[in-house]
Amino acid sequence: MFMTVATNSSFADVEARVESQQRISREQAIWLWHNATDDELMRLASLTRARYHKPDEATYLLMRIINYTNICVAKCDYCSFYRLPMDKDGYVRSKDWIFAKIDELVAMGGELFAFNGGFNPQLKIDFYLDLFSSIRKKYGDAIEFYAMTVVELIYIARLSKLSLSQALSLFKEAGVRWITGGGAEILADSFRLRHSPLKYTVSEYMDAQREILAAGLNTTATMVIGFDETLDERLDHLETIRQFQDEYIDSVGAALAARTRPQPGLFSFLAWTYKPYNNELGGKEVSANEYLRHLALCRIYLDNFRHIRASVLTQNANALRGLKFGANDFDIPWEDEVTEMAGAVIEHDIERVLGYAHAEGFNPIPRHVAQKFQGAVHPSK
Repeated sequence: MFMTVATNSSFADVEARVESQQRISREQAIWLWHNATDDELMRLASLTRARYHKPDEATYLLMRIINYTNICVAKCDYCSFYRLPMDKDGYVRSKDWIFAKIDELVAMGGELFAFNGGFNPQLKIDFYLDLFSSIRKKYGDAIEFYAMTVVELIYIARLSKLSLSQALSLFKEAGVRWITGGGAEILADSFRLRHSPLKYTVSEYMDAQREILAAGLNTTATMVIGFDETLDERLDHLETIRQFQDEYIDSVGAALAARTRPQPGLFSFLAWTYKPYNNELGGKEVSANEYLRHLALCRIYLDNFRHIRASVLTQNANALRGLKFGANDFDIPWEDEVTEMAGAVIEHDIERVLGYAHAEGFNPIPRHVAQKFQGAVHPSK
């Protein structure tokens, strides 16, 4: 898949930079990918991780993704989930159905859920404002939710003939505090033109992230690997969000950002793997080892991200090996139709999943995100 690129780097050069907390270059990242052993990547990722976290601790949260609609006109070729309007299998879930999903999660001890649907032309902003305000009225601060993905935000605003800032202001009034960085996949326009030309350009996506932060809401960074992307396209993605993080911190001032947000800019970075089943693109899954190497490279390269998250949803037990490759946080997922329809298998034995972390030598600590807990355990700790 990847072309070898000659550079003048050596492991000693890169290691010296990481040990002195200097940033590695794109060329050095390429060299590491092609030449570093797994143990060497693990070592550098652990060194970078240790700037922010205790070496034997990891945080986790129990969450579910609520798929409120499967109707979507984006038509991404890697998606196994979407149905076009008028399809007999298309749906929009009722509030009662959604409340039942939330109640089940709360009963299991969870406090965070995420909405993920699609570009549904039948649902303008009033649908979402009613849903989110109803959730806040019913549950208050006992739960927290990712209201939508970045690309859904862009679509809903445009469909409703609103600017992003206008839409975000309305969402904030309805009780929204978080948008998730979903819909990024690979932030390279060459990739997006091949596979998701209706899902916005990199510039449009990052402009939306900037608007979310300007509105005083929280957001995250995500990435999916294992399609047909090149190493250059992967590094385009990492460079884009690293530069965005730098620019945000510079624009607001590090001291101000530290006072007003759990982490300046994008709160966390989550990478997961493409599942190639039941969709137009097909293909073959990347190996467990490639995922771990990618995770390590992300931790080393994204030196301005405190939280690097591992994907139990798509990697199961292998995701907890990722704690040795730079990750510090993980979900225990309860449900996600999007990835399950593409081949993901979700483990519902919470203690077993936590046992995977223990087996890797880590003490998993719950990470609370609902405001009722924030006085005791801040989400950035």
